[in-house]
Amino acid sequence: MSAPERLLREPAGHDTVTSTRGASVTRRSATRLGGITGGAVRLRRGWRRAGDGAVRAVRWVRETVSPAGMLLAVLAVGGIAAGWAFGWMEAWVVAVIAGVLLLACVPFLLGAHDYRVRLELDRDRVVAGSEIRGGLDLVNEGRRLALPGVVDLPVGRGLVEAHVPLLRAGAHHHEELVIAAQRRGVIDVGPMTVSRGDPLRILRRELSWPEVQRVYVHPVTAQLPPSSAGLIRDLEGAPSSQLVDADLSFHAVREYVPGDSQRHIHWKATARTGTLMVRQYEESRHARIAVLLDLDLEGYRDEDEFELAVSAAASLGVQGVREGRDVLVGVSAELDPDDRGSVQAMRSLPTISPRVLLDATSAIEGASADDADARVIRLESLAALVARSFADLSIAYLVTGAEVPTARLRRAAVALPPGIAIVAVRCEPGAEPGLRRSRELAVLTIAELDDLGQLLARGAGR
Repeated sequence: MSAPERLLREPAGHDTVTSTRGASVTRRSATRLGGITGGAVRLRRGWRRAGDGAVRAVRWVRETVSPAGMLLAVLAVGGIAAGWAFGWMEAWVVAVIAGVLLLACVPFLLGAHDYRVRLELDRDRVVAGSEIRGGLDLVNEGRRLALPGVVDLPVGRGLVEAHVPLLRAGAHHHEELVIAAQRRGVIDVGPMTVSRGDPLRILRRELSWPEVQRVYVHPVTAQLPPSSAGLIRDLEGAPSSQLVDADLSFHAVREYVPGDSQRHIHWKATARTGTLMVRQYEESRHARIAVLLDLDLEGYRDEDEFELAVSAAASLGVQGVREGRDVLVGVSAELDPDDRGSVQAMRSLPTISPRVLLDATSAIEGASADDADARVIRLESLAALVARSFADLSIAYLVTGAEVPTARLRRAAVALPPGIAIVAVRCEPGAEPGLRRSRELAVLTIAELDDLGQLLARGAGR
C-alpha cells in the first residue's frame, strides 16, 4: 500500500493532511463522543446560538425602539412588578397605559419598504454663499400600500427631513430640496435613511442607502487684472542674472573663444573692433509663482479674516493658472502627533486647472501653531521649506492675517530665495487698504477681496 493510501485511511478521530506534489488533501473524520462530552459540546453550541440571538435582539431593539419607547417599556415592566408586589392600583394603571401605547405603535411597523430612491443635485460645485437645489424621487415598487415615512438626509453636519406620504403600489413622490452653502467647505450629502414609525416616534423601522454625494463649496474669488498674478509682462520669460550663450534676452557682446557657435558672431561689433565678437545672453525663465497661505489661526482675529485670506490666496492662484503660469500654492501639511515639534512639512495644492485648485482650497482648515498638539507650521517655516524645495521662483505671495507683525513677514521674506519679488497680502477687514514698501518686500493691506485687484491694478508688485 502506498504512503498516500495509508494516510487517507487513518482511524477515525484524527485530522490528516497529505501533500502530493504540491497539492494538499485534508480529511476530517467524525468521532463518536461519550454522553458527558457530547452534552458539553451541545451545551456550548446552544450557548453560542443563544448569545448570537441575544446580540441580534439587542441590535434590533436599539434600531427599532426609541428612547421614549424604552421609557414606556420600563414603565410597563415596573408597573406590573410594583402592582404585583405591593398591590398598587396606580402601578397597574401606569403599566396598562404604557403597554397599550406600545401595542398601538406596532401596526405602523408592519409591511416592508420597497422604495426606489433617487437624489439629484443641480450642482456639485458652488461658491460660498450660494444655494444647492435638488430633487428627491421615491417610487413604491412593491405590490402593497406603503405607509407614510420620513427620509433623513445628512447634509454635512446638518440633517434635512423629507416627509413621504402614503403611497400606493407604483406611486411616485417628488420632494424639492434646498441646501444652503453659506460657508466654504466640503459637504457630504448622504447616506439617506428612510424611516417609518408611529406618530409619537416610539417605534421605527429604517432602510438606508449608502450612496454619498460630495459638494465642493469654493471660496469667493476676485477677478484680478491680467498678468497681475505674476506681475511679469513679457511673454518669453523674465531674464535672470545668469549669463548663457544662447537665449532670447540679449545682454552684451564679448570676444570669441574657441568652442563658441559661429551663429552668434556679432559682425558689426567685429568690424568695428577688428576682433571676432559674439553675442551673450541672459538666461530667461518663465514666471514661477508661489502663493503661501498662512494656516496659523493665531495670525487671524476671527474666522471671517481667515476666510478672506483663503479667498485672496485662491484668487492669486487661479489667476496664475488661467494665464498658464507655473503656480505653487503652498500650505502647511498636517503632522503626525509623534512628529509635532520636531518635523516641519508642507503640501502643495494641485494646480492642474482652476477647478481642481478651488476643490483643494475648499478643504483647507486652519489650526494654531502654538498649541502642544500643533498641526500647522508658521509662515516663516513654510517659506523656508519652499526655498529649499522649489527653485527658480519669480515672485512669492505671503497671505496672512492682521495679527502677524511686519517683523515676521520680513523673516519669511528673507527665508525665500534672493532676487525674487515678494508681496505680503495682509487681510484686515475694516482697515484702510494700502501699500507699504520695504527693502525685503511690499505689504498690501486689504479690507475686502475687491481691494486685492485694485491694488494689483495699480502695479503694487512692480
